Amino acid sequence: MLKGILAISGYSGLFKKVAEAKNNVIVESLTTKKRMPAYSTSKISALEDIAIFSESGDVALKDVLKKISDLENGGPSINPKVPGKELKSYFAKILPDYDKERVYVSDMKKVIIWYNVLQENNMLNFEEEEGETEKPEESSSEE
Repeated sequence: MLKGILAISGYSGLFKKVAEAKNNVIVESLTTKKRMPAYSTSKISALEDIAIFSESGDVALKDVLKKISDLENGGPSINPKVPGKELKSYFAKILPDYDKERVYVSDMKKVIIWYNVLQENNMLNFEEEEGETEKPEESSSEE
């Protein structure tokens, strides 16, 4: 689901990796569909490698996005521009044990923005990874 989706420091939005060159990566914006080179000097983060700090260990971003999707019934999330207190209470619904000292409001905003971009582009297909889940206790909620 998140394979090939990148966040690039200094650029808003998310990007899909299109091709690799010698000293850069060609990416396409998920919102504008414009292509551009992303150089090795940019801080590039693959969404599949991102995790959120919690009291019980790191939680993979895809699991956090799934929880948002479940909360919103697959629809869009809240506006990421709401006040910090609202973001914190929303995030507490998604991940009650998130690490309140290491997860900042700016991180919450990014996660919400990323979720909304992926949701708008119909890229939140959680079924494709069902066979790869490591936590069998999560499947007990299915009835």
